Formats: sequence, structure tokens, C-alpha cells
Amino acid sequence: MATRRKAVLRVSTAPLKPSFGQTAGLHRSHDALALKSSVALVIDQDTNEVLFSKNEKAVLPIASLTKLMTGLVLSEARLPMDEEITISQSDVDTEKGSTSRLRVGTVLTRGELLHLALMSSENRAAHALGRTYPGGLPVFVGLMNDKARLIGMNDTNYEEPTGLSSKNRSSARDLVKLVGVAYGDPTLRELSTSPEHQVVVGHRTLQFKNTNRLVKSPAWEIGLQKTGYIAEAGRCLVMQAKVAGRKLIMVFLDSAGKLTRIADAERVRRWVESSPAALSRTSPVAGSAVPPAMAARV
Repeated sequence: MATRRKAVLRVSTAPLKPSFGQTAGLHRSHDALALKSSVALVIDQDTNEVLFSKNEKAVLPIASLTKLMTGLVLSEARLPMDEEITISQSDVDTEKGSTSRLRVGTVLTRGELLHLALMSSENRAAHALGRTYPGGLPVFVGLMNDKARLIGMNDTNYEEPTGLSSKNRSSARDLVKLVGVAYGDPTLRELSTSPEHQVVVGHRTLQFKNTNRLVKSPAWEIGLQKTGYIAEAGRCLVMQAKVAGRKLIMVFLDSAGKLTRIADAERVRRWVESSPAALSRTSPVAGSAVPPAMAARV
């Protein structure tokens, strides 16, 4: 009688690669709200009052938060959104090996690619948008950095339009400025907060969902958002949202757990709602001592 062999499940024991923030010791910073993100900044959008601050000067990789600038540059260029773009082999991620349902040869409009880049953080979509910009990818990335300087993002550097490169870096202070400017663009507001979107690819219909589950929550009124993750950056989140009648911009960088950036946003919302009138007198500021190397301009 043939003997049956049991299938052996092999689990990798390789340690997870630490984020830049962990390496710099930023996760050892404590704050009054016990946030899991090592960097956080919350401001009142109308008054620029800082309500919460934690390691806001640290310059770190920002992962797919990059796509907010990608979308801003593209939207302001006023290129035809109905122009068809073909995903090419050069759009395939060779740095991190991330997967995509947009196969090489997929044809979508520029508007559809922008929607998927902002809502679902689609890397091939974002790369194709930069690659097909008049003048090509180098020109597009140059415009991303020019726009960053123009709006005062002096701690920010972009190497490519997806966020897969850990050389795309910024600080919470700079990202607050980016969110404020991006919020002024109706297209970015609409596409980044879209809960889901379908695209027809050949004979298939592909369903994409927002990477931020909070856009579906009745407890939140979100005007603009973007998530991001690569190992070097940890879990990241930026949002514009109305809380307790106030328009807030929130930045959370370098959170270790998969759901912790969302939990941090919830902690801040509950804190603001619990005592909105007293915030200016009790705003916690934590982690002001940032290692010099992390606070240096990129």
C-alpha cells in the first residue's frame, strides 16, 4: 500500500526588515494618545494650529503617499483624461516585485489610471502616468520635485512616481502642505475618496477597492486621503477630514502593524471629539527630539 506523505507547510523565519524609523529609534517615542505611528502631525486646516505633533521633523520614506504628488502634477497638466494608455513592460515593478492585475498590454484611459493610482494605489497605473507624460518619466519626476519646492516642501525628494523607491522621502510637516494643496483639486478629492471602481479590460471587468477602509465609515467625513506601505516606510496615511466641526489634516508615518495607522486615526478622532473646545490648551506634543540624520534635508 502506498504511504501518504503529509504536506509540510514551510513558514519563513526570516526577520522582517526594519523601517527607517525603527532603525533611527523613532518607535521609542511616547505620546499622550499612545499612537503606534512613530511620526504624526494633526493641524487645523483653517487656522494652521498644530493640535498634535510627534517627530514631525523626521524625514522618512513615504511609500505610496508619493502618488498624491503624482496625481497633483498630472491633474494640473490638464492632459486629455480620455486618452488611452497601454501598460508596458517598463511599468512592471522590478524593485519590490509587487503584483498587479493590470497586465502588460492592458489599455485604459489616463483618467482610469489616475483613479486606480489614487484609490487603489495601483503601481503600474502610477508609473504609466509618469512614463507617458510629455517628455517622459525624467521630466515628470522633475515636475514633481519642482511642485514640492513651489509649495514649500523643502524636506521632500521624489525619485519616481509610485513610491516603491525608499528614496522618495518627506516629513510630516511637508506632507501637511501637500495635503492642503491637493485638497484644493476637486479631481483628487473625488478619486482618492472613491470607495471602489470598476474598469473593463478586454473581456474582463476588474473591481478595485479603496486601500483606506475609513472612506466607507459613517463616522468619518473624509475629503482627501492616501495610504502607503513599503518595508522601509512602514504603514503610512494622510487625510483631510472634518472632525467635531473642524477641518483637520492628519499625517501618520511609520506605523508597524497593518491596521495601526487606521487605529491611530480613530484615536485622534475620538480625542478631538471628546474635547474640541479645549484642544488649543491641551494639545499634546511628543517626540520633539529627532535624530539629526533623520531631520536633515534630503
